[in-house]
Amino acid sequence: MDVSEVPMGLRKRIALVAHDNKKRDLVEWARYNLGLLAQHELFATGTTGSLLVV
Repeated sequence: MDVSEVPMGLRKRIALVAHDNKKRDLVEWARYNLGLLAQHELFATGTTGSLLVV
């Protein structure tokens, strides 16, 4: 299998999606990584997004 590199910008678009029983884990992970995630454009589904709003 050939491997090639894909150039990416520094700012990423990241989708944060979690099933109902994993929402708390995702929120905890996102808060822990807030400094890193703040550098990127974040997207989330309705319920998960409302839990992530600071």
